[in-house]
Amino acid sequence: MGQKVNPRVHRLGVIRGWNSRWFAAKKDYAPLLQVDLLVRKFVRSALKEAGVANVEIERSGKNATVLVHAAKPGIIIGRGGQGIEDVKKKLVQRFFPKKKGVTVTITVQEVTRPSLSAELVLQGIAVDLENRVGFRRVMKQALHRIEKSGAQGARIQVSGRLDGAEIARREHLAWGKLPLQSLRADIDYARGKAGTIYGAIGIKVWIYRGEVFEKEKNG
Repeated sequence: MGQKVNPRVHRLGVIRGWNSRWFAAKKDYAPLLQVDLLVRKFVRSALKEAGVANVEIERSGKNATVLVHAAKPGIIIGRGGQGIEDVKKKLVQRFFPKKKGVTVTITVQEVTRPSLSAELVLQGIAVDLENRVGFRRVMKQALHRIEKSGAQGARIQVSGRLDGAEIARREHLAWGKLPLQSLRADIDYARGKAGTIYGAIGIKVWIYRGEVFEKEKNG
């Protein structure tokens, strides 16, 4: 059997950077990494309506910056910036206590083409499946939106008790190219699940957005 590698992790240090960017001593590494994971979980849960595609965290001395990539940044910012201030306040209370003296900054960046973000496509599929839309229809519609957005290839896979079947199975739809071994291939990947009345439906999404060359990456 072939070894299954996460396409995003496979390209770290080549065409992709890390979502957490900081340096820590050995004794502090595990606690800080755990805080990063909890921060991401909290942000995705608290800002679910905004369509969060990715959360990046940078630390430098006593400063921490949380960069949120979202399809609907207006929902996060709120009227007069009140929404983002509320989120910042909760983040500080839960994960950055005052005794540590860490200054937290939250930055929101808009995802201009949501249909090219695997995470946002997955969230849309999960919502449709939870609303009892047929899985084949959901996958075809998602593939059509990806194709119209300018991608060069995509694959969507769902697994579980599809449409309430007694026996769980796996189904997938693919379109275009998907070069998983080419390190310069810009492939966005996401996995998650939809909670239906028949149980959890696993979802995986791959989107091939073309090749990235050195001068494009640096420019």
